[in-house]
Amino acid sequence: MCGIVGYIGKRQASPILLDGLRRLEYRGYDSAGMALNAGDRLEVLRRAGRIENLRHLVAEANPQADTGISHTRWATHGAATDENAHPHRDQSGKLALVHNGVIENYITLRDGLQAEGHVFSSETDTEVLAHLVGRYFDLSEEKDPARRLASAVQEALSRVKGTYGIAVMHVDAPDVIVGARLGSPLVVGLGQGEHFLASDVSAIVAHTRDVIYLNDYDVVTLRRDG
Repeated sequence: MCGIVGYIGKRQASPILLDGLRRLEYRGYDSAGMALNAGDRLEVLRRAGRIENLRHLVAEANPQADTGISHTRWATHGAATDENAHPHRDQSGKLALVHNGVIENYITLRDGLQAEGHVFSSETDTEVLAHLVGRYFDLSEEKDPARRLASAVQEALSRVKGTYGIAVMHVDAPDVIVGARLGSPLVVGLGQGEHFLASDVSAIVAHTRDVIYLNDYDVVTLRRDG
């Protein structure tokens, strides 16, 4: 089983994300990673194997960011490698996405995106979804970045066949995380000036007991203040 943990707030994100992933270890996994939004860039750190491998990578990189998403993966499409680990970026490199579930029509979607010039670096269905969301973000005429990202997620998911629990960030929308679910659990954790997103409440119970369980087809935008 895969796991998702996201955080937006005032604290350093990476320790919170690592702790949340550790609490999800019981679900089983073969790789782990995180993306951190530093405001002007995304820092994506991924490693096959144990969470401890990711922890060492984070310690070396010493990222400074108060917004991030993270993931533990159990391979469905593609081997357990650094390249196939989540999060995945879009074509622009400015969007990062983590995903639980299976995109059944990912080959058809990938073929269409490749015909438009998209280049993929993994074997996963998740990278296809990241590119698809990024495509709609780039095409959108919506001026507000947060609404633009949420709209891009909705547009992309309208073309998807399968199941998903996702968390998405974009450099151009640095103050939000967007989540959505269909057939794969996702829960929002509420805090004071900070909020959490997770596939299992056990990942965030150390920080909040005030949670909202999302329903199928829900899309949520998390900001620091709401």
